[in-house]
Amino acid sequence: MESSIIYVIIGIVALGSGIILGKIIFAKNTKKQIEEAEQQAAKIIEEGQMKAENLKKERLLEAKEKFVQLKADHDRDVLQRTQKINESENRIKQKEQGINQKEAQLEKQIKENESIKENLNRQIEVVNIKRTELEKHQEEHIRRLEKVAGLSAEEAKAQLVESLKQEAQTRALAIQQEIIEEAKLKANKEARKIVIQTIQRTAAEQAIENSITVFNLESDEIKGSIIGREGRNIRAIEAATGVDLIVDDTPEAIVLSSFDPLRREIARLSLQRLVADGRIHPARIEEVVEKTRKQLEDQVMEIGERTVMELGIHGLHKELIRMVGRMRFRSSYGQNLLMHSRETANLCAIMASELGLNPKLAKRAGLLHDIGKVPDEETELSHALLGAKLAEKYGENPAVVNAIGAHHDEMEMKYVISPIIQACDAISGARPGARREMMQQYIQRIKDLENLALSYQGVEKAYAIQAGRELRVIVEADKVSDSDSDKLSFEIAQKIQEEMTFPGQIKVTVIREKRAVNIAR
Repeated sequence: MESSIIYVIIGIVALGSGIILGKIIFAKNTKKQIEEAEQQAAKIIEEGQMKAENLKKERLLEAKEKFVQLKADHDRDVLQRTQKINESENRIKQKEQGINQKEAQLEKQIKENESIKENLNRQIEVVNIKRTELEKHQEEHIRRLEKVAGLSAEEAKAQLVESLKQEAQTRALAIQQEIIEEAKLKANKEARKIVIQTIQRTAAEQAIENSITVFNLESDEIKGSIIGREGRNIRAIEAATGVDLIVDDTPEAIVLSSFDPLRREIARLSLQRLVADGRIHPARIEEVVEKTRKQLEDQVMEIGERTVMELGIHGLHKELIRMVGRMRFRSSYGQNLLMHSRETANLCAIMASELGLNPKLAKRAGLLHDIGKVPDEETELSHALLGAKLAEKYGENPAVVNAIGAHHDEMEMKYVISPIIQACDAISGARPGARREMMQQYIQRIKDLENLALSYQGVEKAYAIQAGRELRVIVEADKVSDSDSDKLSFEIAQKIQEEMTFPGQIKVTVIREKRAVNIAR
């Protein structure tokens, strides 16, 4: 309707415009032109009215269609609500029918229970009467027995209980002793079996870390650039990395010396960049060392993530993953700490599986047992207690925390996996080739083993074999009997255990041989 009014107004405005236009034309042109202008104005008005009528009809049709649609929607909603109400009424009627049925059943059961109760009461009365008669007969029987035995029932009962008690205690002690002995034998046998199977199933590298790194050069001319004027470059490198650079007469090589493998790696990579770039001066050295340190931190995180992924350990805190990566650049007695932790983790998982425990939890504790050796800040705590503190801080399982803190007996073992971690840590560190040992100390230990065996009477020869893991003692058959051989083997093993320090264990084998030789001619 509003659109029609607008078109009418437009027509009126157009008419006025036409009249004005006609007047102007009249003023300037002839009367014929005025008539044409009036005709055009009338035509414009007529067209405006037609458009207004058409628009009005369209709007009326749209309004009718919308009204019809709204009415259909309303009818559909009413129908749906009516259906829901009918369904609800049907459900209520069904529930009422079910309740009525249950009430009828309950009433029936109550009536049946009342009849059963009456029967039970009658039976109880009969049982009570019979019990009274039985008690009378029993009392009479006991009186007759007391007259025959000359003892009261209480005295006879006390004597019988005492004799049975003594006999039971004697049997229980004997059975207990047998069970304890059998359990000890089985436990020792199973423990040896599990440890041996665990060691045999694990293949480990014999990796030895050193305290120096050799940096190779293309020519000896580069040494002058690395040293710099009055040694300023080499001092800047040493100050920025904390590593000693040894530039001597060794051709085309510089020695990087430090007990911290992480620092040596930063120094090596920094020197590699500086030599490749050619710009070696104190400012550039500090910049390159800082970039290398950041790059190595990313590498440490990547090593930790790769290690955790390869071992199948999930949900480890990022800080613990970073500490695992830092183990790659740490060593313990020459043994790479990350390799040692990985090996311990695998050993723990195998041993836990053999014992029917949780292998994933044991593997997690085995990997993290030495994280106290790679802290960001030095503390006065031992590495075991510090590792337990860090594991607890980053939300590890209490069993893992206890295993880390107790693997050197600095904390009480509260979980089953704690002794497993301790045993596997010792296995990994004590195997041959795992840790570096000075050649002179090794040779001296071999000599001490042989001399200790030779100090016993009747020993002819002694040989330390398998890198000092076994001692074979050859005795004179005329001086040492078979029974003495067993005793000698035990005494030598005890003396080695008391007087010497050695990794792992040493097997003592005493060999006694009697030969009778004759020649027939």
